[in-house]
Amino acid sequence: MVAVLAAFTGNIALAEDLAQEALADALRQWPVDGTPLNPGAWLTAVGKRKAVDAFRRQRVQETKYAQIGRELGAGDVGSTSLDSAGDAHEIDDERLARLSAVLEVVYLIFNEGYSATSGEQWTRPELCGEALRLGRVLAALLPTEPEVHGLVALMEFHSSRLRARTGAAGEPLLLLEQDRRLWDRLHIGRGEAALARVDELTHARGPYSLQAAIAGCHARTFRPEETDWAEIVRLYTSLAELEPSPIVELNRAVAVSRASGPTQALALVDLIVATGALERYHLLYSVRGDLLDQLGRHEEAAAEFDHAAELTANGQERALLRGRARQSLAATVVAS
Repeated sequence: MVAVLAAFTGNIALAEDLAQEALADALRQWPVDGTPLNPGAWLTAVGKRKAVDAFRRQRVQETKYAQIGRELGAGDVGSTSLDSAGDAHEIDDERLARLSAVLEVVYLIFNEGYSATSGEQWTRPELCGEALRLGRVLAALLPTEPEVHGLVALMEFHSSRLRARTGAAGEPLLLLEQDRRLWDRLHIGRGEAALARVDELTHARGPYSLQAAIAGCHARTFRPEETDWAEIVRLYTSLAELEPSPIVELNRAVAVSRASGPTQALALVDLIVATGALERYHLLYSVRGDLLDQLGRHEEAAAEFDHAAELTANGQERALLRGRARQSLAATVVAS
């Protein structure tokens, strides 16, 4: 719902507020009038109606401001000319804010399809397909925007792995466990073409383009041991410099573990733990558990996997993490 309203308004913060207001209306009306046949459509329609009302209020407010400005600046031709030029610049900047918000929403939709945050399915391919379709539409509408092509490349590379990400019973298969013969070469080819288009348009890759380059490193290798982990570390370092975040640092630590070993990577993860920034992020504890396992500290690893399992709302992922915890405990018994 937030994604739809953000695409409608071009403003994620406003979309979140509208969604909350629509839910508040539902809590008041549904107990009295009954739940509608399509609750999602009802909520979205109410959110859009509230957005239109907000735009109307803003338009009236802007009209009043303009009137006051005319009254205050009457006869000052030079000032009016300068203000007009400033307004045009602000409109251009505001449009680029809008593009960033749209790209963010499209990627949020894709991520929810790629790794569902809740429910009993590990993936929701229909969401990935819809996000990729929207990305391709944006690329056609904005052919000279590098980050649009960067996002398309990233989604194409990730889409190539969808069939290989789950087993026969829908259980998650992590990257190094996947049968790479199932990776879709058509998606990989499209990802390479979109990334090449980025490099044609700019010499400085943006956040989506850097993530696409990382995904491309995986997509080009037929065997896990052939992965260029040093290059992936370099790309994550560039991404961290461009867009610092604890999640980027966590992903960089995983790459460091493959390139330089678990000891150095665990030190990086422990720095993230110390900040408390990802305290409720289950993958932080999953990564730490994996590194502890590699170091032979299986009992500690089991505790980390159990903690991660408690934090995730996805049933398949929870089962995977609890299975990892049992394996670590079994390894502890064997070691003793």
